[in-house]
Amino acid sequence: MAKAISPTSGQPYGIQRVCQVWGVPRSSFYAAQTPTSDSASPAPPPVRRGPKSAVTDEALLAAIRRDLERSPWTGEGHRKVWARLRVRDGIRVSAKRVLRLMREHALLSPHRPRRKPDDAHQRQIITAAPNVMWATDATQVTTVHDGKVWIFGVAEHWNAELLGWHVTKFGTRFEATQAMGMAVRQQFGHLSADAARGLALRHDQGSNFMADHFQKQARFWGISPSYAFVGEPETNGVIERLFRTLKEQALHGRIFQTIDGRGHCPRPRRRPRLHRLLQCRVAGREERLPQPA
Repeated sequence: MAKAISPTSGQPYGIQRVCQVWGVPRSSFYAAQTPTSDSASPAPPPVRRGPKSAVTDEALLAAIRRDLERSPWTGEGHRKVWARLRVRDGIRVSAKRVLRLMREHALLSPHRPRRKPDDAHQRQIITAAPNVMWATDATQVTTVHDGKVWIFGVAEHWNAELLGWHVTKFGTRFEATQAMGMAVRQQFGHLSADAARGLALRHDQGSNFMADHFQKQARFWGISPSYAFVGEPETNGVIERLFRTLKEQALHGRIFQTIDGRGHCPRPRRRPRLHRLLQCRVAGREERLPQPA
């Protein structure tokens, strides 16, 4: 119909006019003119335009995998891999090409798991006797007026007893020492030099525990540090599990106004006191714990 000649003008009607009169989009007309897959030959695969590189994608991918294997780091991205390929292996390719291959094969740093030793530790952190190893760590609780406050705790590895704690607004090295001092006084009766000689203290790599003040005070009491592995919180699992139980059974579900319970509250008689709550929970738990023979 589009090629038909108009008897008035002597010109073809054209595709635009015919589609407008019939109310059919021109895209539908052109789509109908496209040959079907049965009659048409298969389209050639898309190829990269421009000059071809001497290194194929397969060879470049193998070089990338070799570079990641020999690197001692696990958090590096495509830029450092691209630079090492150029400097060490003499492979000069585009950085975007390296990024594309690493993204397609899940080789970027967020997708690469950390390489760990086969036997980093013996997977046993429970001691056979008390006062052999303690654990210390810190967690946070949100209050209405004081904001987030810190709870430092010291736990016994033998029976997971909370030996000392300290609730404070600031989580510095001085507050971390307070919880350790409470545990030493409770177990050994004094805070003099070498009061806890032979005791090991398991803690993570936090700045408050790695500070000189905390380490020197621990050595003064005769306590030797036992560092937890980086990225492996299970090596400090005793205090981690204790904090989780404390939150599930005592802290979660309550709204604290301040650290010591003071402050405006519509029901002051039922206002929870964080210090008092810890004392009641720990005292009740100590009655049920097994005592050393």
